[in-house]
Amino acid sequence: MRTFWHALRATLRAVFADRYARNTMIGAVVLYSFLYPAAYRHEVASRLPVAIVDQDRSPMSRDLLRTIDAVRAVKVAAATESVDAAAALVRQGRVEGIVVIPAGFERDILRGGQGQVALYGNGAFLGRASTVLNGVGDAVRGFAMDAARVQARFAGAPTQVPLQLVQRPLFNTREGYGSSIVPGVAELIVHQTLLVGIGVLAGGMRRRRGRRLSWRPVELAGIATAFLLIGAFGLLYYSGLAFWIQDYPRGGNLAGLLVAGGLFLAATVLFGLWLGSFFSTRERAFQYVVATSLVLFMLAHLSWPVTSSPDALRWLAALLPSTPGINAMVRLNQMGASLGEVAPQLWNLAALVVLYGLSALWRYRARDRAGGFRY
Repeated sequence: MRTFWHALRATLRAVFADRYARNTMIGAVVLYSFLYPAAYRHEVASRLPVAIVDQDRSPMSRDLLRTIDAVRAVKVAAATESVDAAAALVRQGRVEGIVVIPAGFERDILRGGQGQVALYGNGAFLGRASTVLNGVGDAVRGFAMDAARVQARFAGAPTQVPLQLVQRPLFNTREGYGSSIVPGVAELIVHQTLLVGIGVLAGGMRRRRGRRLSWRPVELAGIATAFLLIGAFGLLYYSGLAFWIQDYPRGGNLAGLLVAGGLFLAATVLFGLWLGSFFSTRERAFQYVVATSLVLFMLAHLSWPVTSSPDALRWLAALLPSTPGINAMVRLNQMGASLGEVAPQLWNLAALVVLYGLSALWRYRARDRAGGFRY
C-alpha cells in the first residue's frame, strides 16, 4: 500500500507542478464551462428582423402584422412599398425575410375565399431562413383561426376549431441547440483534457528518461487513481455546478450518473495511459487532441444518428470510451434514464476498462526492479 500511495501522491504533485498539465486538466475544464456555452447562450434564434410589404392596407392585414410581431421568432423591422425595396434590405443584411400581403387580402377572406400571403427567407443563411419562415408560418396559422371566425359571420362557416396542437418537449425543455449539444461536449472536454494531461506527463517523462516507461501494477494503479480523482472533479463540476449556472437540464438520475461516471473515467484514464505510452514527447498529446476532438464527437452519434453510420464506424466508435460514456451520461443526467436503459453503454465501458487496463499493464510492464515512479 505504501507503493500505491506514493505513486498516487507523486502523480498529483507532478500534475500540479507541471504548468501545461495543470492548466489543461483543471484550468481548461473551468474555462470551457463558460467559454463553450457562450456561443449558445440564446439557445434558439429569436427576434430575427423581417420586412413587411402590405399592399392591402386593411384592418385585417394590420391584424396579421400585429400577430407576426408578437411571435418570438421574428420582429417587424421595416415596412416598404414594394418587394424590390424589401429585397434590397435583405441584400444589405438588415432583414432576414420578407412578408408580402397582396392587395385584396381582406376582401378575399370576407368573401369566403383563401387569403394569400407570400413569405421569403434569405437563403444565404439556412438556419435563420428556417426560423423566419417557421415563425411567420406559426403567426399566419394563429391569425387564420381568428380570421375563420370573422369569415363565419359573412359566409356561415363553422367557428369551432376541431383540433388544437399542444407541444410539450420532453427532455430539451427549452428546445435550444445549447441544451442539446453542450452536455455531450462537456463529457468530451473532460475526456480530452484527461488525455492531454496524461499524455503530457507520460511524454515528458519518456523524453527525459530516453526510454520507454515501466511501472509495476501497484504503481500503475496509484497513478491511474490520481488521474481518476482529477477527472472526477471535472465530471462532477460539469454535471452539477456548470450545468446549473448555464441552466441546462441536469440531475435526472444522480445514482446512475455516479455509476456511469466512474466507469467512463476509469475507461478514459486507462485509455489515456495506454495511448500515452506511445508518446515520445509532450507535444504529441496536444497533436492527438487537435486531430481527434471533432471526430470523437461525431462518433458519439449525438449530432448524427447511429443508424446512418457504416458498420465499420460503429465498431470503431465502440472502442472509444467517449462514445458509450457521452451517451450514457447524457441519458442519465439530462433525460433521467435508468441504469437498465443505459446497460449497453455500461457494459461497453466495462469491457473497455478491462481492454485498456490489460493493454496499459502490458505497455508499462516492468523489465527490472528499478522501475519506480519518478517525475
